[in-house]
Amino acid sequence: MNKKCPNCKLINFSNADACARCEADLIEVSSEIEQPRKSLKVKILKRAAVCLFVCVLAILGFYLSLLFTAKRLNFDEKTKVKDAVKLLEEKGFDSEVFLLNYLTAFRANDHWLNASVEKEGAYAATNFPFEIMTVYPDFFQYPLDDTERAAILLHEAQHLKGADELEAYEFVWKNRQKLGWTKDKYTNSAVWRNIRKQTREFAPHLFVCELKEFADCTE
Repeated sequence: MNKKCPNCKLINFSNADACARCEADLIEVSSEIEQPRKSLKVKILKRAAVCLFVCVLAILGFYLSLLFTAKRLNFDEKTKVKDAVKLLEEKGFDSEVFLLNYLTAFRANDHWLNASVEKEGAYAATNFPFEIMTVYPDFFQYPLDDTERAAILLHEAQHLKGADELEAYEFVWKNRQKLGWTKDKYTNSAVWRNIRKQTREFAPHLFVCELKEFADCTE
């Protein structure tokens, strides 16, 4: 035990009777340095860090469960997807190409979350913000060529950005000329007719020009 001066707070030797500095009577104190109590702010920050870690771990586990409960694309399917993405790059859709090339995980069938939602005649489906895109058999069967597959990926790329169906359909329909997906070439395509019909359902404001074919104001 050392002795602490109650007057000037100087720590003196244990055999001293009076303070060496101010000569006041001494009291015995422990030689161990007292650990400062953690402030409330530190405790809150520590708890917040733990909560953040748990949340990140839970989100990562959820994401991995989506990936591992669905099949990857086979070589032929990957090739067709890459060719369509390459066409988008050639046409100048840079932000969409970046998302599709570097942030998107493509899958060939539904993971457990998509399987819980009923779908009818879909070419693809995207899970935002996890950037997982499921590419269904119709994507490979019905499009006439890479341009039509690129149109489908262009739609899904809008969902990768967080856009809703209205925004996605409107963006693709307004940019079909830039893509080279035009009526004179694809008017008899099942994909063209289907997407035009769905665009009219989700973005009816584009189809109010009665003097134009199909009342399409973008023609």
